Amino acid sequence: MRKILIISLFVLIQNYLAYSQFEAVKNFQKEIIKKEITGSNVVMIFKDGKVVFFNAENSNLIGDKKINNQSYKPYQETLFPIWSMSKPITVVSIMILVEKGLIKLDDNVSKYLPEFSQIYCKGNSGKYLCKKPLKIIHLLTHRSGFGYYSHKGYGYGLTSTIKYDNLNDFSKDLSKVVLEFEPGEKYYYGVNQALLGRVVEVVSKRNFYEFLKEEIFGPLEMSETKFYLTQDDRSRFQPLYINFGTIKGFTTELDELTYEESNAAYFGGEGLISTMNDYSNFCLMLLNGGIYKGKRIISERSIGIMTKKYSSSYPEEEFADTRKLGFNYGFSMFVLDDPIVDGTGSTKGIYGWSGYHGTHFWIDPIKKMFGLFMSRHRQNISNIDIQKELRKIIYKNTN
Repeated sequence: MRKILIISLFVLIQNYLAYSQFEAVKNFQKEIIKKEITGSNVVMIFKDGKVVFFNAENSNLIGDKKINNQSYKPYQETLFPIWSMSKPITVVSIMILVEKGLIKLDDNVSKYLPEFSQIYCKGNSGKYLCKKPLKIIHLLTHRSGFGYYSHKGYGYGLTSTIKYDNLNDFSKDLSKVVLEFEPGEKYYYGVNQALLGRVVEVVSKRNFYEFLKEEIFGPLEMSETKFYLTQDDRSRFQPLYINFGTIKGFTTELDELTYEESNAAYFGGEGLISTMNDYSNFCLMLLNGGIYKGKRIISERSIGIMTKKYSSSYPEEEFADTRKLGFNYGFSMFVLDDPIVDGTGSTKGIYGWSGYHGTHFWIDPIKKMFGLFMSRHRQNISNIDIQKELRKIIYKNTN
């Protein structure tokens, strides 16, 4: 009996130490609510084969939703629009096709989407017929010349489920957009992964969502990651907290995407919803070199290709994110190249991405760790970079 008590006490102490070292993370979560930067938010830290920290901090504000403070509860978890964290999933779908020998990174996009046989670039005297072809790798690396386009001049915007109900029409319209420069010339963040979803459809002869379910979501047990919301889902869908100019509060009026089940415009750059549990399975697969519970999704070599340097950070790339100094860019992934410039204590080689409404993840292959943050907010641009501040706290408090 005494031996059992000693062992139990040891386990309790170990658990206390593990969680107490992340007390600063909890305080940070509370602080960004107090400062009216986010509503309810949740953090997960996985290290050395287990979840070492999981905490949902609820705002308890009128209009907000309470996030369940227990992980791994399918059909009870909060659903978040992950926006650009859809992109790494789309990238993995392309790498699956590459590994199957169905597509090559250097292929011309027009091989699969003939509407891109004739594309135009911006010049000093107006548009001209591009001299270089648009390639698959240009889309993967955001070196295509496509940007993001405001509603003005494009109806509801190009990646819109109000304007489109399929990717074929979207692709044909996008082919008429004049590129900012010759394909491959510069880094310029844009709608590229949305177009890659259409490439997947043509190559695989399946709609994009079906491909993702069969090749990624099914094997990774990501049953709640999808492009739509049922009526029941909407009760778990995190409302947007906005604090922008004179507008402050929670709303569903600025969802921007309809999330209707009948809509087949499956935008792989911004359209997915997910949960902490689901997306953590995706992170775990990447951390494990492409394997999840013994099932190989992609090869370790493919992850190496995805996280290789294709573009430098600002100011070498004039259109790169000025908040990501010290980082290179892979296949829609930031990859830390200079930890001193980054200044957070993060490990060289970490990689990840973020989403428009306040979702973030990064993978640390050296420390066998990943971090995942989910909230839903839109802020003035002067507000803090949550992911950077979170990494600073976590790396200060982990070995």
